[in-house]
Amino acid sequence: MTFDRLFPEVRDLVADLWDHPELGYHEHHTTEIVEQFLLRHGDGAGIEHFSTTGLKVALPSAAPEDPQRRRIAVVAELDAVISPAHPDADPATGAVHACGHHTQVGIALAVFAHVVATGAWREADVDLNFVFVPAEEFVDLARRAELRDEGRITWFGGKPEAMMLGVFDDIDAAVCLHAIGGLQSEPTIEIDCDLAGFLYKTVEFEGEASHAGLDPFSGTNAYAMSTLFTTALGLGRQQLREDVLVRMNPVIPASEMTTNVIPHRVSVGTDVRSIDLDYLGEVAARVDRAAHGCASALGGTAHVTTEMGYLPFVQDRTLSGAFREAFAQDDSITHLIEDRGAIAAAGDAGDLSFMMPTVQLSYGGFDGVIHGKDFRMVDPEHVLVSVPHLLTRALLGMGRHLPEPLYRRSFDDYVRTLSAIAPLPRGVHAASDDATTSVSTAAGDR
Repeated sequence: MTFDRLFPEVRDLVADLWDHPELGYHEHHTTEIVEQFLLRHGDGAGIEHFSTTGLKVALPSAAPEDPQRRRIAVVAELDAVISPAHPDADPATGAVHACGHHTQVGIALAVFAHVVATGAWREADVDLNFVFVPAEEFVDLARRAELRDEGRITWFGGKPEAMMLGVFDDIDAAVCLHAIGGLQSEPTIEIDCDLAGFLYKTVEFEGEASHAGLDPFSGTNAYAMSTLFTTALGLGRQQLREDVLVRMNPVIPASEMTTNVIPHRVSVGTDVRSIDLDYLGEVAARVDRAAHGCASALGGTAHVTTEMGYLPFVQDRTLSGAFREAFAQDDSITHLIEDRGAIAAAGDAGDLSFMMPTVQLSYGGFDGVIHGKDFRMVDPEHVLVSVPHLLTRALLGMGRHLPEPLYRRSFDDYVRTLSAIAPLPRGVHAASDDATTSVSTAAGDR
């Protein structure tokens, strides 16, 4: 089946996802229509469910007797981002696919349907899996904390959760997908764009409530502490290295404040990003010191909770050779970006790349700012026909571009590495290690 023939069905599916954006670990409608597509086009291929909404389908091996045969996973993300300024955002949740994840799903499904219908999977020099992963966007953290407390998830990110559950245990390398924001002047793809890693810190400033008009003198203003803290972060940027892409974006995710009561408690959440893990730890320590110092300066207390975000993503340049080769043979995609270097965006593809060779194929066909109020797909033929065609060509010959040696780290290796960077989620311990699982520090007990 050609991609042109698949296009109307895939376009309608992608439009359905745009109209029904869902947040991480709650992508129930999305999973349902993805599963229906896999059943229609899968020729009996089994579907594995994992976590809350994840799906995995494995195509048979074309050479099961070959011990050197490798298996590649095409990975697409199911969730939307919270961007309530977007006119198409869900009014209840603020969710919208201003991240382009709906098109990742469409591309992966188009490739799946094509290789099954044509039997092209038998011609590939690798075996193929398709994995649809929840919860890439690091948002809606209060609900994810509830899921963790209920024992339904362990990791806030969908790929670390899938890694823990063994979803990638039989995979040798992974191919991820992502949209490029901003209108491109010609049909465009991008490879070898590395991403930052990050920690997420929640700082709860604690003061003392009092009547804001009658007796503000008896109060200790937690909001003032938070303001001093965000100011300190801004002033401290002058002392941060420029070459490792440090970023912080402090926000107040919720508030109990009223105008006639001195605020007794205010929480600030902020990411702490960098492409350099060692420096990330140094900056995180500065953030902690700023929080405790600002609270102390105004007579209050700061409680700092640190959650591991994602590891930096360094794309495997050898594996990207399959995309260079496919691009050279393509007459519909005319522009290849391969020299941007690292950017300060982050994704849990970085965690997957810790365990195995991983690449990300990015693609144009959109206008507006990623995560912004104006992001939208403007060239569906490029996104849903040309890109799947190029991706298929790359996958069929990817075995020739696997790195040697083909590295593989275990999930225990991953947990041990994280334990040296940030506290681990409750119940997770580094293998053969007594690393602490505490996730909270306060002044005096750091």
